[in-house]
Amino acid sequence: MITRTVSKNPRTTRGNLVNDLQRAGTKVTKATISNTLRRQGLKSCSARRVPLLKPVHVQAHLKFAREHLEDPEEDWENVIWSDETKIELFGKNSTRRVWRRKNAELHPKNTIPTMKHGGGNIMLWGCFSAKGPGRLIRVKQRMNGAMYREILSDNLLPSARALKMKRGWVFQHDNDPKHTARATKEWLRKKHFKVLEWPSQSPDLNPIENLWRELKVRVAQRQPQNITAPEEICMEEWAKIPATHKPVKLEMPYGSEDTSSMTIGVSSTLCPNAASRSRSPPLPSSTATAPGVPDLRSPAPAAPLPSRHSPASPSPAPGQQTQGITPGEKKFFVT
Repeated sequence: MITRTVSKNPRTTRGNLVNDLQRAGTKVTKATISNTLRRQGLKSCSARRVPLLKPVHVQAHLKFAREHLEDPEEDWENVIWSDETKIELFGKNSTRRVWRRKNAELHPKNTIPTMKHGGGNIMLWGCFSAKGPGRLIRVKQRMNGAMYREILSDNLLPSARALKMKRGWVFQHDNDPKHTARATKEWLRKKHFKVLEWPSQSPDLNPIENLWRELKVRVAQRQPQNITAPEEICMEEWAKIPATHKPVKLEMPYGSEDTSSMTIGVSSTLCPNAASRSRSPPLPSSTATAPGVPDLRSPAPAAPLPSRHSPASPSPAPGQQTQGITPGEKKFFVT
């Protein structure tokens, strides 16, 4: 009953379960509830915040999954993934649990510094591939389209060269307005960069999110005390992140009865401790239910699927070299 109840309503509490069982004539403790759930592989976790998906987003996710389901590993190993992230001085990645004695809660070692209005943050842009991290830079001003193109001009191709990407590498970025601006698309076209077509509202698909999470944890562990420290720490820790080259797969398990619900997650082996896990848990998953979403277990349409590359990226002229990058370690889970 305990496992069945939690499976139906993951937000139920141990207290609710104790009360339900007592009404059914069984007396148990909260500790018994915890032990029972733990034996079933369940543990209490914070619910992840994810973008709200509209039906059109769900359809786009499904289309993306079907287009790439049979892609060979070599294709994914030839992608450079990029994104921006914010590093907070006293962010939520700071350690929040301590071992302490009674009445020692105010000892400096047992506290987390706080500041009014946050305490400051820095914005970063970075990229990586299956061969390892590319460049990481701090964005010191509010980014606009011109600044974004300057960042790409100064860092994308040098990253590709440093990572020794194969010819024809593909660049990935999301659908931020700065990324999809006409001037940015034209710049990418003139540079002959191939761009991976990307579905909207899909931050969980980008494996660089694993690196951001790892980086934020490492920065928090070093406990920077002023706004100038995080940048230096970020650069040091980014350089320490090793690359673990493993196959990239797009998987579509068919276990869900509710085929109107689609969940997409990504795991990356670029995190140092990932090798010790047989299967990394997915990133924040996006779940949406919408009428008319096709059954994932049904065969894909017979019509040929569109190319996975943006149509705005023309093929280079004969003899012209195309620049490119390799993807990081990732697995897509679509259910």
